[in-house]
Amino acid sequence: MTVLFGLNTPSSAVTTRMFKVLDTCARYRLKEKTALVAIKDLKLKYEGKDESEAELFIKLYCSVFTPNENVDF
Repeated sequence: MTVLFGLNTPSSAVTTRMFKVLDTCARYRLKEKTALVAIKDLKLKYEGKDESEAELFIKLYCSVFTPNENVDF
């Protein structure tokens, strides 16, 4: 039983992280979050301060999670 529990935990963590990423990207797209807030929430390394640069950064990041769709963030 311990082996099965140990194997299940990493996949659960990945699923939780993926949900948080998709949720944050969706909230950004719906304008519930700014680009800078979304970057902070996702704990991404971003050294710029400019909002328009941050928008390009988060659009590129979020587009990775919707590769089969032509989504304009």
